[in-house]
Amino acid sequence: MVNHLKTTTFKKYLLGLVNILLALALVGIVAAAVLVGSYILSAPKLTEEDLTATVSSKIYDMDGQLIADLGTEKRSNATTEEIPTDLANAIVAIEDQRFYNHRGIDVIRIAGSLLNNLAGGNLQGGSTLDQQFIKFTYFSTSAEDQNLKRKVQEAWLSLQLEQTKTKQEILTYYVNKVYMSNGTYGMKTASETFYGKELKELSLAQLALLAGMPQAPNQYDPYSHPEDAKNRRDLVLSEMLAEKYIDNSQYEQAILTPVTDGLLPLSNDAAYPAYMDNYLKQVVEEVEKNTGYNLLTTGMDIYTNVDSAAQQQLWNIYNTDMYVSYPDELLQVASTIIDVSNGKVVAQLGARNQPSNVSFGINQAVETNRDFGSTMKPITDYAPAFENGVYSSTADIIVDEPYNYPGTSTPVNNWDKKYFGSLTVKTAIQYSRNVTAVKALEATGLENSLKFLNSVGINYPEIHYSNAISSNTSDTSREYGASSEKMAAAYAAFANGGTYYAPQYVNKIVFSDGTVKEFPQTGTRVMSEETAYLMTDMMKSVMEVGYGLNASVAGVPMAGKTGTSNYTDTEMESIIAAIPEAAYNTMVVPDENFVGYSSQYAMAVWTGYTNRMTPILDNDMRIASDVYHNMMTFMHSDYTATDWKVPSGVVNFGGNYYLRDSSSLKNAYINYYNSLSQSSSSSSTSSSSSSSTPASGTHDNGTQTETSTSDGTSTSDTSSNQQNNGNTENTNQ
Repeated sequence: MVNHLKTTTFKKYLLGLVNILLALALVGIVAAAVLVGSYILSAPKLTEEDLTATVSSKIYDMDGQLIADLGTEKRSNATTEEIPTDLANAIVAIEDQRFYNHRGIDVIRIAGSLLNNLAGGNLQGGSTLDQQFIKFTYFSTSAEDQNLKRKVQEAWLSLQLEQTKTKQEILTYYVNKVYMSNGTYGMKTASETFYGKELKELSLAQLALLAGMPQAPNQYDPYSHPEDAKNRRDLVLSEMLAEKYIDNSQYEQAILTPVTDGLLPLSNDAAYPAYMDNYLKQVVEEVEKNTGYNLLTTGMDIYTNVDSAAQQQLWNIYNTDMYVSYPDELLQVASTIIDVSNGKVVAQLGARNQPSNVSFGINQAVETNRDFGSTMKPITDYAPAFENGVYSSTADIIVDEPYNYPGTSTPVNNWDKKYFGSLTVKTAIQYSRNVTAVKALEATGLENSLKFLNSVGINYPEIHYSNAISSNTSDTSREYGASSEKMAAAYAAFANGGTYYAPQYVNKIVFSDGTVKEFPQTGTRVMSEETAYLMTDMMKSVMEVGYGLNASVAGVPMAGKTGTSNYTDTEMESIIAAIPEAAYNTMVVPDENFVGYSSQYAMAVWTGYTNRMTPILDNDMRIASDVYHNMMTFMHSDYTATDWKVPSGVVNFGGNYYLRDSSSLKNAYINYYNSLSQSSSSSSTSSSSSSSTPASGTHDNGTQTETSTSDGTSTSDTSSNQQNNGNTENTNQ
C-alpha cells in the first residue's frame, strides 16, 4: 500500500513536470513566433526600384571637397533573353548549385554547410543566390549585422522574391547588379568593357571568368590580378564539369585558354583623378571592414582623411622629373604619410607610372612582401630594449664585434664588414650597426620584442633574431611583416610621445537613409614618453649623416632611419651574371627605405623594382631619401613643426640623455666628479712643480697655455671623460 502511494505520488510529480515543460515549450514557441513576426514586419519592402536600382557613393577629402562619385559610370542592363545559357550555368555552378530546386532558402545546403563546418572542412556558407542578391541589395556584411533579425529578414525577402519572380528574372537581377571591377557594374557592361562584345558572343572561358568575379571583383580582376583571375575561372569551369553543364573536351579547351584572351585595353574614364586610385582602394576596404557595406554597390557619402593637395604632390614627385632623378621608368616607390597626432592617413601612393585605366589595382604601399631592412631596428630592437630596462640612456655602451646569431654559428655581418668596437646605442643607430641591433634584441628577448611590435601594428607568424635587421617573414600576407603604411604608423608613436594610432582613411559615413556613423580615433599608449624621446633623440642623429642628411628638411626638426635589404650570395652571383655592371658597385640591393617623422607627420618610403632580382645600385640608393625630402618639404611648407620637449623623466648630461634616477645617470655623475678630482689633483701637482722649475708651456708671467673646457676639465682629459661617460661617438667611427 505504501509502495502504491509512492508510485502514485511520483507519477503525479512526473505528470506535473511534463505539463510544466510543455507549457514552457508552448510559451517559447509563441514567443519565438512573435519575435520572428516582429522581424518580418520590420523587414524592408521588396520593390522593383530596389531590385534594379543603381547607386552612387560620393567620396570627400579632409576639407569636405568631392573627389570621387563612384557608381555613376555607364551601365548596360541585360535582358533575360541576352543572358547565355553557359553564363547562367556558370553562375549557378559556382554560387548555388541547387538554385533551380529551392524556393529561396535551401535547407539541404544549410544542413550540409553546418555539417561540413563542424567536421572541420573548408568553411562554407548556406546562402542561396537569392539570399546573396538580397544581402547586397538591402543589408551589410559586417559581423555585427550577422544576427538573428538580419537572417530572418534575409530569408523572408528571399522567399518573397521567389514568390513574385521567376528563376530567370532573379538571375537577370543578379547579372545586372553585381560589381565587376574597374568601375564596371553588371556583367553585360563588363562584357562590353573587357571584350567589346555582347554576352552571347563570349567564349565559355570568358563567361566563366565573369561568373566567378562578383565574390571578390578586385581580387579576380584579369587586368591587375591575372593569376588569381585564372584560378577563379578554372574553379568555375571545374564546378560546371562536375554539374555536367559541360563535357571534358569543353573543360580542357577552356582551361587552356589564357585568362587574358580577348581582353581589350581599358579606357580611361574613371570618376576620379588617377592619383587618388590607391587611396580610394583603401577607403573601399576600410568602409567594408567597418560597416559591412561595399560602397561600390551601396550608396553612401564617405568623408576621408586624404589631403588632396598632398596626394597630388606625391603623384608629381613619383611621375615627373621635377623633384627626383629616377634611373628608369621601372624603379618603383611606395609611401604613406600619417598625421602623428591621430593616425589619419593624409596621403598614400603605391607605385610610379601606374596605368590610369585600371581601377583599384595593386597598392604596394600596404603590401608587406618587401623588406624594410634596418628601419626595423628602432621598433624591433632599441625601443623594446628601453621599455624593458636593458638601456636607460643614449650613452649606454654596446660593443660592435664579431658575433653570431644567438644559438647558431651564423655570423652577424655589418653592411661594411667592419666592427667599430665600443659604441653608444645612439651611435649604433646613427651608423646602423647590425651586430649591436641583434645584441639589443637578444638582451630584450624575442617575446618582449614581438609584444612591442604587436602594440605598434606589426606582427610575425614567429619572430627570429634575423628580424632584428629585417622585416622578412615566411608569410607575405598583409597580416604579417612591414609596409609603408605600417611603418609610418609605428614611427608616429615616437613622434607623438608614445601613443599608437591605427592608420585611418575614413572618419565619417552618411548612409542613404541619413544615418551617420563617425569613426573617432582612439590611441593606445605603447611606450613611455621617456622612451619615445630617447628614441627620437637617437634618430635625430641619423639626419646628420649620409642618406639621413639627404632626407632632412632645413629648419624642420626631424628624426628617422635608413633601411636596406640584401641579396643572398647565390642571388648576387645570378645578378652579376645578368648585370655585369653590378660587380663594380659597392651597393647592390633589392630594397632601399627611409622612415622618418617630424612633430606633425610621419612618412615611410620604400623603393625597389617589382622584379626583386633587378637591383638598386650605388647611384640610386638616395632615391628613397630624395622622395622623403621632397614630400616632407611640401608637408612642412609653413614651418610650424616644433622640436620635441624633454620629458620630466629625462635628464640631459654631457650631451646625452638619461632616465632620471637611473644607474646610468648615477654612474655618469660619479665618473664626471672623479674626473674633476683627478684633474684638480693633476693641476695641483703641476703647479707645485712649476714653482720650483718653470715649465716650457708657460709664459713669463706663469700663465698656463693649456685651455679648459666649459665643464672645467682640461682638453687633455676630455677624451677619457667622454669614454667614461659612455660617449664614444667621435673615437670609434
